[in-house]
Amino acid sequence: MKDKPLDFEQSFARIEVIVKQLESGKLPLQENLSLFEEAQSLIKTLEKALQDAETKIKELTTIK
Repeated sequence: MKDKPLDFEQSFARIEVIVKQLESGKLPLQENLSLFEEAQSLIKTLEKALQDAETKIKELTTIK
């Protein structure tokens, strides 16, 4: 069974955890790479969510 996708706040919090893990310097290289890839994927998802929100705000605030 697939896990439910993380919402914006959960994704952001997960990135913070990953950064702390990467900065610790205690993980093997392969795990560092895996975490980095996960963070990159989350960042892309967050950027898309922010772009969508910006578009929606512009639509709602445009005088017609």
